[in-house]
Amino acid sequence: MQGGTTSDGGSKGLKMGTTIIAIEYDGGVVLGSDSRVSAGESVVNRVMNKLSPLHDKIYCALSGSAADAQTIAEIVNYQLDVHSIEVGQDPLVRSAATLVKNISYKYKEELSAHLIVAGWDRREGGQVFATLNGLLSRQPFAVGGSGSFYIYGFVDAEYKPGMSREECQQFVINTLSLAMSRDGSSGGVAYLVTIDSKGVEEKCILGNQLPTFHDP
Repeated sequence: MQGGTTSDGGSKGLKMGTTIIAIEYDGGVVLGSDSRVSAGESVVNRVMNKLSPLHDKIYCALSGSAADAQTIAEIVNYQLDVHSIEVGQDPLVRSAATLVKNISYKYKEELSAHLIVAGWDRREGGQVFATLNGLLSRQPFAVGGSGSFYIYGFVDAEYKPGMSREECQQFVINTLSLAMSRDGSSGGVAYLVTIDSKGVEEKCILGNQLPTFHDP
């Protein structure tokens, strides 16, 4: 994830560098991200948490321009708070993802950001939504950021339907660790958020606690 500003005042991030992932399991979701923020060749923040709450049990994973992605998350967070007060109940995950998609598409010429939305609601349980270029797609798992190019084969091979909460957490950790070891723009620590009907669990895994992958 990177942030920058053009001379015309618009927020235009440099080439994005990050790894984000979210996966469904029976009863909830797990989101994960690395923590490196860079500007050009320089690392400007090693420990930024790119998993941002949109509501009590709905989070998003941020990639692209740091400023743009955080702005979208803050706008959606405010709109969901107002909506939940008006209707007297928590919002649906699909509603949050639709708001993100609509804002991203409406301002696609001004903003440079890609958000994965995931969470739990009373109607559909755990859900993961990819929001990109005006499209909204529910998926069993989604990856994004520059690190995702290094891990598509890994996640396709390792993902298995019906994985448990613990298996999904390890899947996310392994995926982030592999991406961080291959992608020079991803690094730092790994942040994990697990969401189910009981609430939200947040974890931070330090770099020296991540699994190591070696070439054969």
